[in-house]
Amino acid sequence: MSRVNTVLGPIPPEELGIVAVHEHIGYGMPGSELDTKWWKSPEQRYAETVPKLRAFHEYGGGTFVDVTGICNGRDVDYYKSLSAKTGVHIVACTGFVGGDTALPFFARASVDYLAEHFVHEITVGIGGTGSSAGVIKVGVSRGGRMTELDKRIYRAAARAALATGVPILTHLAIDAENAIAIFGEEGLPLDRVLFGHADDGVNAEQTRDLWIAEQGGRVGFDTFGYETELEDPPFWARPRKERLDHFLRFIGHGHLDRALASADANCSPLGWPGVKGHTVNYLFEDLFPDLRAAGVDEATITTLFVENPADFLTIQN
Repeated sequence: MSRVNTVLGPIPPEELGIVAVHEHIGYGMPGSELDTKWWKSPEQRYAETVPKLRAFHEYGGGTFVDVTGICNGRDVDYYKSLSAKTGVHIVACTGFVGGDTALPFFARASVDYLAEHFVHEITVGIGGTGSSAGVIKVGVSRGGRMTELDKRIYRAAARAALATGVPILTHLAIDAENAIAIFGEEGLPLDRVLFGHADDGVNAEQTRDLWIAEQGGRVGFDTFGYETELEDPPFWARPRKERLDHFLRFIGHGHLDRALASADANCSPLGWPGVKGHTVNYLFEDLFPDLRAAGVDEATITTLFVENPADFLTIQN
């Protein structure tokens, strides 16, 4: 039976509904939980997060893919309680946002060790939670080029993806040449990889989104809502129309089947203030209306937010 791993157990891909494919329940850098300036009690995190997930469900959202990763605040037991409380399917990940977020224990590990760890979290479970990861997260460290540690993580992720059938989702789509070379050496089909953040305001001009799609990769336009029009925009912000036009151009080049979109929102930021006014529900409140106003029909929206993510997340084995 076709299935997708969620924190409450595997479900058929037909039950995913509308998918926010690149999001965070609570993301922070390693050690942020020790910083008293930004520390939050479980009750505070819950109070910030539940209303956003409930609104997501009420808008018609079905599945929230949390790609926070090891060492960055991943809390699967918490995700299980949130999913049960709100009715939203939550997919958790194994892997790392980038090599520069891996604590020394993992940073010193071999490719084989990392691959075995990822496979364990997918097939046996994450710690003692009884929940299995549904995606593998990898990323390019700060600086714009993959480090040797990044390359080890990408190679381990490719081996784990082949062994388990679970897909890979990347943080940033820059330096894709190195990533695609590694995946090719490991024999991983590129349709099992979603190259994320192709639309962010820092790296969009350096991201070869069309080339990635031509190689067979999937491309994530998943920082929607981080706009220069915000009261206090982050450094990766981008004008709203510019980002939308970029997305529409990509689809217009015949790559609808390669495209996925999300907001990369943080329900309850850890160790930093977050971005005021930006939530996963930007998808329903702003992006869907913008797409419709630009002439995008409902069938295309369904392809982008239901069919493409279901195909991507379905375990291939």
